[in-house]
Amino acid sequence: MQANDWMQIVIFFAALIALTPILGGYMAKVFEGQPHLMSKPLGWLERLSYRAAGVDPKEGMQWKRYCGALLMFNLAGFTVVWILQMVQNHLPLNPQAFPPVSWHSAFNTAASFVTNTNWQGYGGENTMAYLTQLLGLTVQNFMSAATGIAALVAMIRGLRNRQNPDLGNFWVDLVRTTVHILLPIALVLAVFLTGQGVVQNLRAYDKIKTVEGADQVLTQGPAASQVAIKELGTNGGGFFNANSAHPYENPTPLSNFFEMLALMLIPSSLVWTFGVMIGKRKEAVALWAAMGLLLFISLGVALYAEFSPNPVFHLSGLMEGKELRFGVTNSVLFNGLSTVTSTGSVNAMTDSFSPLAGGMCMLNIMLGEVVFGGVGSGLYGMLIFVLMTVFMAGLMVGRTPEYLGKKVEARDMQWVVLAIILPNACIKLGAGFASIIPVAISSLNNAGPHGLTEIMYAFSSCAGNNGSAFAGLNANTVFYNVVLGCVMLIGRFGVLIPALAIAGSMSVKKIAPPSSGTFTTDTPIFVVLLVSVILIVCVLAFMPALCLGPLVEHFLMLSGHTF
Repeated sequence: MQANDWMQIVIFFAALIALTPILGGYMAKVFEGQPHLMSKPLGWLERLSYRAAGVDPKEGMQWKRYCGALLMFNLAGFTVVWILQMVQNHLPLNPQAFPPVSWHSAFNTAASFVTNTNWQGYGGENTMAYLTQLLGLTVQNFMSAATGIAALVAMIRGLRNRQNPDLGNFWVDLVRTTVHILLPIALVLAVFLTGQGVVQNLRAYDKIKTVEGADQVLTQGPAASQVAIKELGTNGGGFFNANSAHPYENPTPLSNFFEMLALMLIPSSLVWTFGVMIGKRKEAVALWAAMGLLLFISLGVALYAEFSPNPVFHLSGLMEGKELRFGVTNSVLFNGLSTVTSTGSVNAMTDSFSPLAGGMCMLNIMLGEVVFGGVGSGLYGMLIFVLMTVFMAGLMVGRTPEYLGKKVEARDMQWVVLAIILPNACIKLGAGFASIIPVAISSLNNAGPHGLTEIMYAFSSCAGNNGSAFAGLNANTVFYNVVLGCVMLIGRFGVLIPALAIAGSMSVKKIAPPSSGTFTTDTPIFVVLLVSVILIVCVLAFMPALCLGPLVEHFLMLSGHTF
């Protein structure tokens, strides 16, 4: 790595750290219903939304009612996206006359976009009509992101409440998140990206002659509007099959920088929002430090692997699968950020990374997408690990575990364990099953440990609601579409529902004043302990698979073998 590479990384993280408290404080005001920058410009739209939906913004909800409203809303979104795909040939805004999507691919895509996964077993530019992209996929990019943030806000209220079961109103949290946070930032980003060269139109594809005289089709469409929210909402669904490696989605180094910043901005800022809402900013700093430590370890290993000499080719910094306009550093950084934030948007092919770099992307997802993670879902996932950590610490010192002055009891831990086990079980059971049946193995393009990694990555990506892929696996089959669709639903709601249940349980508890025996959770010791628990629980759970996949492939590569 050269000085220019280090400078790009430093500038990126400096910008992120500078913007985090600004946006985090703004979002806290939005969720608390306090006056803020967009109150006057967009307040009318918020009030109009309540009237149109018949919602009383002053009405509170207990956790079961909040959860029920959330699930009902997501079921409606799932149904709309599924139907849109299957009847798109009868709808307007289909200049390419695309046929309807198959039932199993439509099911997979509906589950994918509703769960904020945005896993795509299809090529967007040759499958989806414009109306499907706009009304189905782009809308769900907003709604799934707002759903995750709303669930987090409910959990924050549950942790800070004093014997009060009111977690707020799901519809209010959904509207405020969409109107005052996602819409204005996405609009600014979409305009900027259009200025950089990202396409935004509704015309049919252009057919041109190349310099060599060959025919070529240039895809068109409303891409900028979807790219903006896919990064901002940590969705990741590409308008084009190549995702952010496509020059019509990510044309310049400047657009690449702001797309990376967009996918990290809200997850990072929500940590600060948490500190503001509970009135303890040191807690937010500790959580950010734990997330940052895990992120820097991951990026360090990946960059080391990519810039180390490859014994097969006798070169370092290989560009195969990467874009020349971004280079190795920005490719590793983008893919690393996309896999810690559950975005799944990539600007290089992870399948082409060195074994360790690709393995780190997969490990980022296996950690539970809690290293910043998806908007909302990353932080409530991290808070679940926080409760696990304080419970283990309490057992070690023989004291009743507490977090923010509230006792962590057996019922809470049952929900915590369920939230951690469900995604892990989906990954290991699903990948194990897919590794032995012919209908699944026939989709592989690579043999040996690389092929195993492709299967493991697919199930990890879907269970973690990430959406990125190793690209060497043909997942657009009945088996993978149905199985991975179910895995995405379990990975999303199998964590979200326990998070809301924990919020409901903690909300009605008393807050005990701190004492000399209180285990503080805003110190460097707690940060190290939290990181250790995450690594112990997650890394050890997947160590056999990691050894058989990326680690074996790495050592075989050192011996001159490739797959």
